[in-house]
Amino acid sequence: MPFVSIDPGAQARGDDDRAVDLSEDFVVLPEQTADDTDRGWGETSGGNDDWLLAERPPHWS
Repeated sequence: MPFVSIDPGAQARGDDDRAVDLSEDFVVLPEQTADDTDRGWGETSGGNDDWLLAERPPHWS
């Protein structure tokens, strides 16, 4: 079966000649996935930093 291309010039051009959109809107992967958030880990919003600082061991003073 012969090679059939939708683009008639595809055989003449190589990958180096292909147009690639490198604008700011172009996103390959998101910066942060949904499971890499507090909610994704099952944590509630708001923290317990104040409690953790108050409960420091004596050798941390």
